[in-house]
Amino acid sequence: MKILFTGGGTGGHVFPIIAIVREIRKLSSKENLEFFYSGPKDDFGKILLSQENIEIKHILAGKIRRYIDAKSFLQNLVDILFKMPIGFLQAFFHIFFLAPDLIFSKGGFGSIPTVIASWLLGTPIFLHESDATPGIANRILSKFSLEIFISFRKTPYFPEGKMISTGNPIRRELLEGSKEKAKILFKISGEKPVILILGGSQGAQRINDKILEILPKILEEFELIHQSGENNFSQVKAEAKVIITKISEKYYHPFPFLKEGELKRAYAICDLVVSRAGSGTIFEIAALGKPSILIPLPESAQNHQLKNAYTYAKNGSAIVLEEENFTPHFFLEKLKNLFSHPEKLDKMGKLAKEFSKPLAARTIAGYVSDYLSPQEQRFEKPSESENLQKKTVD
Repeated sequence: MKILFTGGGTGGHVFPIIAIVREIRKLSSKENLEFFYSGPKDDFGKILLSQENIEIKHILAGKIRRYIDAKSFLQNLVDILFKMPIGFLQAFFHIFFLAPDLIFSKGGFGSIPTVIASWLLGTPIFLHESDATPGIANRILSKFSLEIFISFRKTPYFPEGKMISTGNPIRRELLEGSKEKAKILFKISGEKPVILILGGSQGAQRINDKILEILPKILEEFELIHQSGENNFSQVKAEAKVIITKISEKYYHPFPFLKEGELKRAYAICDLVVSRAGSGTIFEIAALGKPSILIPLPESAQNHQLKNAYTYAKNGSAIVLEEENFTPHFFLEKLKNLFSHPEKLDKMGKLAKEFSKPLAARTIAGYVSDYLSPQEQRFEKPSESENLQKKTVD
């Protein structure tokens, strides 16, 4: 039995796919399961997917840039006239010879050739939408999909009868972190509250810059685990070494990128998470019941990070700090104020848990497995109240 996944190749697409594959393997009694991935070339995704024994088939995939200048116009022209048609032909022949039983798309422009080719070849397609508001690509792909799994309870633009509210799949292993092991791994002193700074798989340079500007003052009251991003790590580490004292060094723990084993321990030991507002991270934070400060990326497509952040924070589980208001000293005062009111932090954590859907990957895996083996009703699906059939946004 063959399942072909497709998506844009970023961490926001790859990690949910990994979570679903792991759950399908746990739930299914079949030994002949094979998993494949079709999408644009991405070294980060290639490493992660290969580690899960998912065979990768790269294709060309264009995108439509919405900002207007001469360069973007030419890039759009090349993508529309050359990359997209070539990618479609590549996907068509991959699917024709592979003959998968089902396509699971995480969306994005990188998945369009695979989904359309699959539809033409008559292969059933499932779609997952991570964000509170879908992008153009997923609005297009929804027309070819049998079922659309959504992360946030009110997602516009999709056909009502196709939507199933599941949440965003997270790796269940992230919920199994040990505080004791975290203390050893990160050399946590235990003398101060621990703050985890996440900048995404590639880091976030502007967040790094603001943190460095007030790093000595932060370390007076807090201990930091700081994921700075692979590209920024050397610079961040060098600058930090210059501005902090020998005494403060033990409270600062910079990392280029937190691998799964490190991330689950960082989540376990931290008292607060500061992060961008990608859907994957939001649902991880929620499942762990961690209070958070979310700093949406202003350049995100359709401003989806801002919408994600405010949709999540609506019940009081997080504080949204838009980047224009993310000034170093204002941020520091916000931290001090939060930790001077532990009852507020505790309430934020409880509200995060209420929002969370930690079994999203298992739920989706159940739907996929049941579709492939309808006679075997082994999997527990969400109740009818969990099936979202609304189109409007508050």
